[in-house]
Amino acid sequence: MKLSEFHFDLDPSKVAGHPPYNRDECKLMVVDKATKTIEHKMFKDILEEFNEGDVMVLNNAKVFPARLYGNKEKTGAKIEVFLLRELNNELRLWDVLVDPARKIRVGNKLFFGEDELVAEVIDNTTSRGRTIRFLFDGSDEEFKNVVNKLGHTPIPKYLERDAVPEDEEMYQTIFAEVEGAIAPPAAGLHFTRALMMRLEIKGVNFAKVNLNIGLGAFRPVEVEDLTKHKMDSEHFMVSQEAADIVNKAKDEKKKVLAVGSSVMRALESSVSAFGRLNADDSWTDKFIFPPYEPRIANCFLTNFHEPQSTLMMLTSAYLDDHKLAMEVYDSAVKEGYNFLCYGDALLIK
Repeated sequence: MKLSEFHFDLDPSKVAGHPPYNRDECKLMVVDKATKTIEHKMFKDILEEFNEGDVMVLNNAKVFPARLYGNKEKTGAKIEVFLLRELNNELRLWDVLVDPARKIRVGNKLFFGEDELVAEVIDNTTSRGRTIRFLFDGSDEEFKNVVNKLGHTPIPKYLERDAVPEDEEMYQTIFAEVEGAIAPPAAGLHFTRALMMRLEIKGVNFAKVNLNIGLGAFRPVEVEDLTKHKMDSEHFMVSQEAADIVNKAKDEKKKVLAVGSSVMRALESSVSAFGRLNADDSWTDKFIFPPYEPRIANCFLTNFHEPQSTLMMLTSAYLDDHKLAMEVYDSAVKEGYNFLCYGDALLIK
């Protein structure tokens, strides 16, 4: 397929700038793949869609305060450093994005807080990318505490605002455990503890996988021929326990819901030739776009995404009907659904 086939007009006013007051009271569009019908509900109505023995697969990635504001040595110029991932723990090397990039060069020292944290730029990676080394003598725990103190919740730039205290809690799923992500699995943001308790009482099981989301999933596709687009590699882990829970549900012909695109990518990167989910601890650069037949999940929960994004393409691939996918997005626009990370949800069954 071609990039241009995923275009639609998104009104900027429909990009949700803040989360809903109650996580589970956003809108939920429910699409039946077989009948091609579309229903409009509230997210908490997802309880009606699942029964005893069904499984929801969750990504337990935890967002850390990856955005640091500081000053450049000598000039004192204000700078922003966005922590992407740790490259070497012993040397405290990090892959980062910097702003303004043109003023931050190899050899510069960067200061954060009351000189509580100092970093040196040691390499250029991309136009905005740098490798930096933190000059910190304390323990890993002490370093983490300083980053948590000085860092800010890395809400997306498209929200066009600074992070506020509520983002620290709301830009995080309630089942987040494994720190290292710069964005949450957005489809998981809608779950509340009360809703998950009601699902548990109903007999729905949960399996947790981990994929610490980086910027790769949000990087714009710049080629018309989708086969030429390359995803960034991201680390993921599927435990034996999670694999056993999912495979049991598949054996019993139950529903297996992938909660979010990151879960779908982790599952599809761990599937055996016989359609079984394997335990795995590896890296994936899997790009899922039409035509594609998912082999693990038979239900998919996601948000509404940007035009021509890899996340929208995954949704189309899962529907296995691009015309229906565009009808779904057209309906979302017409019905006033909110888009992107703090927006509304889409359930495909």
